[in-house]
Formats: sequence, C-alpha cells, structure tokens
Amino acid sequence: MNHHSTITRRDKNTPSTSCQTKRAKTLVSLFGISLMMIGCKKPVVVTPPPPIVEVMELKLSDVPLNTTLIGQLDSPQNVEIRARVEGFVDQMPFTEGVEIKQGDLLFSLDKKPFLERLAAANGMLAEAEASLRKYEADVARLEPLYEKSAIPKQDLDNAKAGVEVGQAGLESAKARVETAQLDLSYCEIKAPISGLIGAKMVALGELVGKGEPTLLATISTLDPIWFYCNVSEVEYLKAVERGKTVGREVADLPLTLLVGDGTEHPDKGRFVFIDRAVNAKTGTLRVRAEFPNREKKLRPGMFARVRVDIGTRKDCLEVPERALVEIQGKAFLWSVDAENKCHMHPVKLGEKNGTNQIILEGVKAGERIIVEGIQKARDGAPVTAMTAAQLAAAKAASKPEAKPAH
Repeated sequence: MNHHSTITRRDKNTPSTSCQTKRAKTLVSLFGISLMMIGCKKPVVVTPPPPIVEVMELKLSDVPLNTTLIGQLDSPQNVEIRARVEGFVDQMPFTEGVEIKQGDLLFSLDKKPFLERLAAANGMLAEAEASLRKYEADVARLEPLYEKSAIPKQDLDNAKAGVEVGQAGLESAKARVETAQLDLSYCEIKAPISGLIGAKMVALGELVGKGEPTLLATISTLDPIWFYCNVSEVEYLKAVERGKTVGREVADLPLTLLVGDGTEHPDKGRFVFIDRAVNAKTGTLRVRAEFPNREKKLRPGMFARVRVDIGTRKDCLEVPERALVEIQGKAFLWSVDAENKCHMHPVKLGEKNGTNQIILEGVKAGERIIVEGIQKARDGAPVTAMTAAQLAAAKAASKPEAKPAH
C-alpha cells in the first residue's frame, strides 16, 4: 500500500498572511499620521461684531417744571336740608338732581297739629291780655281811694303786683304764639341757597324730625368747584424751592385740573388755602384749590389730579429715565465716544419731567448716551452706536419685500 503525503499548494498571486498584516499596519500608521497633521492646524477664531446700541445726543433745552397732586373734588357749600319739627311729609314739589333757586319750596309737612298749637297759643295770649287789663283797672280804681285814705296801702300794692304778674303772663303768651308761628313756618322747607339738589332721602307720608333733625336732601353749589388734597411736607418744600428758582410764589402758581378720563379742564385754577400746620400723624399739609365750573360738569366726590405749573428751567440736559443705571443708590449714564467705545459716568439728578430726568452734573451737551442696550455696554468696549432713526431704517431695510400675488 502506497502512502502519499498531502501537500498544500499556494497560488502564486495570493499573498501570504504575514504580508497582509504588515500592509494593514502600514495603512493604519499612515491614517494616524494624517489625523495628527490635521489636528495640529490652529482653529480659525471668528470675532463677533460689536453689539448694537441705541444712542441719543444730549442737547440743551428749556424744560417746564411741574408736579402732580392727587385729590378729590368738593363743593364750597354742601347744605343739608333737615326737618326742624316733627311731622309727616305732605308734599315734595321738586325734581331730584336739578338746579334749584334760593327760596324754592322743597318739602311741606302736615300743618294741622301746628295750626292747633298756634290757635291755643293765641287763646292764651287773649287771656293774658284780659288779665292784664283787669289788673290795670284795679290799680286805676284803687289809687283814688288810697289817696282819700279809704283803703289800706296793702290793697293798692296787691293790685300793682297783679299788673306786673299780668304783664309777665302777657309776655309769656306772646312768646308761645311766636314759637307756634315759628314751628308752623318750619312745615314749609325752602331752599336756603341756589344749587344742585340731590336725591330725596324720605318718602311721602313718612314721619320726620322725631327725636332728631331728619336729613331730607342735600344741596351743593357747583360753580366754582374746590379741589382738596394732602401734600407731604417734602413735596411742599420742594415746590417752594422750585418756585424760587423761577421767581414765583406757591400761591400764585397756575393749576391745570385733570379729570378721571384724563382730559384737561378748560379753565385754570389757583390755590385758595394752605393749612397753617402739618398733620403730625400723617406728615401732610391740607391744600385747597379753586376752579371755575360754569358747565357744572365737575361734581363733588370726583377724584382728580392737578398739575402745578412751577415754571421753566433754562438750558437743561434731559434724558429718558430708562437710560439711567442705579448702583448702590447712585445714578450713572453710559456714553459712547468718537471711537465708539463705552464709558460710565456718575451723574447728579434734578427734577423729573414726565418720563424724562433732568441731569445737573456728570455729562455735557454734545455727548452721546446709550438709551437702549445698556446691558451690552462694557467700560472701554466698542459698540455699534445707532440713533433711533437709523435703527428704524435698518429694520425697514432688512424686511423682505412682499412678493406680488400671481
């Protein structure tokens, strides 16, 4: 039996395993070197553009100085109509909420009990008069007898005393008549002043005046109208100082009334009363102003505001309040120089003018200050400064044009 050895043959074109391994290692090395070469390149740093801020140029201007007071309107005369005697309401011949004239009949009470009292008082007056006449006749009769010593002096003295008692009784009777007439007159309640009358506080047939004067209605005069408010002592002192700067007294400052809907009352007013002392509990001063009210549009009880025109401060620097930065109780402004770099300035504040603030020190006319984008400002850092008009134009230019409809 022939034993043959098995021999494995290789193709001449097939590389050996060791050759393949070497080739793979070579490729990996080359790939790694390529990566290292790429990683050694420095990244390109892109510098962002300076932030955009809105600026305004400071200019000198004349600023009107004013302050606003908040208070309530009231009538110079609020007259309460009350029942002065006890009785039942018989008539109310007036219309609520209309203008009435002085002397117009407003209420009438039942007069019958008062007529009876007047009649009784007149009867007592007649009795007193009759008694006095009798006493006087007794004196006239006894005096001749006493002169003739026909009667004792005691009888004449008693007769004369009777005359004095009769005279006193007569005066009392007259007083009772006058009281009854006065009570009767109170049954007709007339308007003590001209003005606007309010609502009726009682009804027909209602008993009024029992135990206390019952409120029947209220009349108010409307022209002029008064404005009341409480001013803090600090505000009052500031107003006095501001008035001095423009040469005006507080009492002479013109006033503009702003009603509840924000509209201005056409007629100017004036201060007519400033209380003598500050309220120790509230630290405020009571102030009253007067305004014409010819159209009777303003009514008592309305809340209103009064703008006090103090005067005009010349050559002021004025900035929007939003441009101010407050740090530890101090105010600052950001400015932009000619190289468009930011700088922070401490400033001294003056009065407010609406939403603007007057600057007394720290900046000067011609400087550009940042009013929007303050949070982007850094001391010495550059910015892109644009005015409000430039910003609006840039936004309009950046909007895509509308395509025409097909």
